[in-house]
Amino acid sequence: MVEQTAQGAPSAQGSPVEYRIEDLAHHSGATVRTIRAYQDRGLLPRPERRGRSNVYGDTHLARLRQIADLLDRGYTLASIKELLEAWDAGRGLGGVLGLVAEVDGPWTDEEADRISRAELDATFGGKPDEDAIREAIELGVLERIPDRDDEFLVPSPQELAVAAELYEAGVPLTAISGHLRELRVQVEHIASRFLEFTTEHVFARYLEHRPPTDADAAEAAAMVRRLRPLAQQTVDAELARAMRLFATRHLQHHLSSEPPPPRGDEPRPVSLPAGTIRAVQRLVGAENVAAFVTAAAEREVQTRTLDALSSNGPENGSIDQVI
Repeated sequence: MVEQTAQGAPSAQGSPVEYRIEDLAHHSGATVRTIRAYQDRGLLPRPERRGRSNVYGDTHLARLRQIADLLDRGYTLASIKELLEAWDAGRGLGGVLGLVAEVDGPWTDEEADRISRAELDATFGGKPDEDAIREAIELGVLERIPDRDDEFLVPSPQELAVAAELYEAGVPLTAISGHLRELRVQVEHIASRFLEFTTEHVFARYLEHRPPTDADAAEAAAMVRRLRPLAQQTVDAELARAMRLFATRHLQHHLSSEPPPPRGDEPRPVSLPAGTIRAVQRLVGAENVAAFVTAAAEREVQTRTLDALSSNGPENGSIDQVI
């Protein structure tokens, strides 16, 4: 790296690198205003004062890059301050950053691909459909590539292939996107429950310190590597079991002239409009959708039961008369 003086010119000597605040902003990618805000919040050490000038060094540049990396990983400034204070107190960040990288890394072996606009149009009916493209981008099935209007990034080629097969089988694109939205709500609920379960029974002991020690963070990262495939394996096994169960019943229903009546104690799937699912999700959060719908249905059943009982009572009966 070319050394910079306080004025941003190359230094011929091997002296420590120094920056003015404008130079520090240029090299770090942060704005001058952001740098000053970080100083005020205690995230960035104060510069050295020389006469009327503030002088920054490589430690300030490294700290700004650390902050930017942690922000990209989803940390809040308050959490970053705790981590950096632990670093300054002599506790390493290597284990914590390793844990962050492990959790933030890919949870599948699938690799992203690209598809041209012409290939996409040919796959889905042969005619351009701007509404379908916008829906796919909103869902993250497709991603725009900067400065390219004729090509898209496909984060999950498998997911796009499933959509293509369903479309080929006669399912409208609007139905496919609506089904995906509904499916995501349910899968996010499963993921949330699995995370709560493993946190309670596995990861709580590693995360009791804030931030965790280097050793605890390293052990937790190793545990994430061990447990990462378990969620998908469990869902795959349970989905296969459920699909076999329900597919067999559906086939029996359609082949039999008189389908067997459903058992009263048996749970049955109920389809809700995608708009209803999204509205409930905004109201109570993705992890509480199932519980909210169940409670609302039970309340409606109870209300109707009470209404029926009231309508069957004495014509002009008061509460005293009924009792």
